[in-house]
Amino acid sequence: MNNHPNNPLHGVTLENILCDLVNHYGWDELYKMIEIRCFYNDPSIKSSLKFLRKTNWARVKIEELYIDLIDQEKKEM
Repeated sequence: MNNHPNNPLHGVTLENILCDLVNHYGWDELYKMIEIRCFYNDPSIKSSLKFLRKTNWARVKIEELYIDLIDQEKKEM
């Protein structure tokens, strides 16, 4: 039973969010959408996660982008 039906981020790790966004958009497009240096300068999941875990504004932007992506995919179905 889903106790959090209105929270699309429930049970999804930051690593999963970032991997899904990178797989969908790629590092270059992700950097154009949210100008975070670790997306541009030698990007990696590990370095990006380290930054996102310490920087709340960046994490919020990533989560918002992920929710937008989920909404787009639902509309396409």
